Amino acid sequence: MYQSTFSKSLEGKFQNDFWFALYNTIHEYNLTPKYFYDLLNAFKQDISKTRYHSFDEVLNYCERSANPVGRIVLEFFNIRDEDSKRYSDAICTALQLTNFYQDVSIDIKKDRIYIPIDEMDRFGVKLNQFELKQNNTNFEQLLRFQVDRTKDYFSIGRNLFSRLPRKLEKQIKATVLGGEKILEKIEKINFNVLTHRPKLSKIDYMNILLKALMK
Repeated sequence: MYQSTFSKSLEGKFQNDFWFALYNTIHEYNLTPKYFYDLLNAFKQDISKTRYHSFDEVLNYCERSANPVGRIVLEFFNIRDEDSKRYSDAICTALQLTNFYQDVSIDIKKDRIYIPIDEMDRFGVKLNQFELKQNNTNFEQLLRFQVDRTKDYFSIGRNLFSRLPRKLEKQIKATVLGGEKILEKIEKINFNVLTHRPKLSKIDYMNILLKALMK
């Protein structure tokens, strides 16, 4: 329904003031409509898809649920080169993955698991371990693998900082530092995200802000 309404708004047929404002914003800043379609498509998928068989499937979801957000932000600042988009995608994918691992204990209550089934099989982790909250060495190794890979995405994404105007750079840097801090907290609880949900403290936020302001 939303995709149809969005398509009509791009044609100048507005259902309400929200769609009119969105149409004006897209045209004023020359934003790419496909990114909005991707976000709507990912939202629709998240309602029905609760398992992912491979990391490629997870990445495909991130490409539509997270990466478009970063690309839209870049376009607001008229940053449109391919390298910047690639680094932005790495950051957004890393943030999405971090959120998946942070929220394992919450998502399982909604019958959602974003960790690839083929990688669970590789580490000897069964699907029912999530529901039963059975943490063991196999699960810790599985999560360690996920966290280490996500760190690599953050590392690639850091190349974006020097390409941004100073104010935006500080904001994006703080966001990345926040994601990396969550991964650090996951490590400190021995990757037991089945029963613990790591979150940032006030002190964490203060430290992140200070680091983001530093050159």
